[in-house]
Amino acid sequence: MVFVNLLNPILSGLIIKEITDEELVEEYLKTQNGCYFDVLYERYSKKVFAKCLSLLKDYNLAEDAMQDIFLKLMTNLSKFKNKSKFSTWLYSITYNFCIDSIRKGKRNVEDYNEDLSNYNESENDQISDKILLETEIYNLKIILEKLPLQDKMILLMKYQDDMSIKEICDVYNKTESAIKMQIKRAKEKFVKYHNETFER
Repeated sequence: MVFVNLLNPILSGLIIKEITDEELVEEYLKTQNGCYFDVLYERYSKKVFAKCLSLLKDYNLAEDAMQDIFLKLMTNLSKFKNKSKFSTWLYSITYNFCIDSIRKGKRNVEDYNEDLSNYNESENDQISDKILLETEIYNLKIILEKLPLQDKMILLMKYQDDMSIKEICDVYNKTESAIKMQIKRAKEKFVKYHNETFER
């Protein structure tokens, strides 16, 4: 399905730039006027496609996924409750969709079921975020591509999309302790690959 890219004149010019995502959702639900959804599509379709391509590694699959995600979004907008930013909610849908697509395609997405009984939350603080936040974009992409897909996804959720632990828990349907441990281990691998690649 190709979304119509014809914006109603009432949403043209500065008005489009000033209206928030949340206001667009509210107006769409109130009026069912497709022009409000078109603005959301314009704002986010390229970003959603880029995420799908990064995870699915196939242009056509990513394009189909992006269209399916926006179809799903359109039919589920009433479930958006303003508990997080619209973009965060949309990215959660995107990650969920890609995880499901990968599993259906029988590509390996390893599951983290290790015993977390000895997990100490304070240990998570021992791995500084500094190396992730200060790595140059080009080098960051190199390291992320070396990581297992599950580690890459969880780091993107936390550091690129600024998703909270609770929001990440909702994507994976896991406890906070499990997600914190998964982030910790992903960060450990990131630091390991960073040091091996750039600090010889």
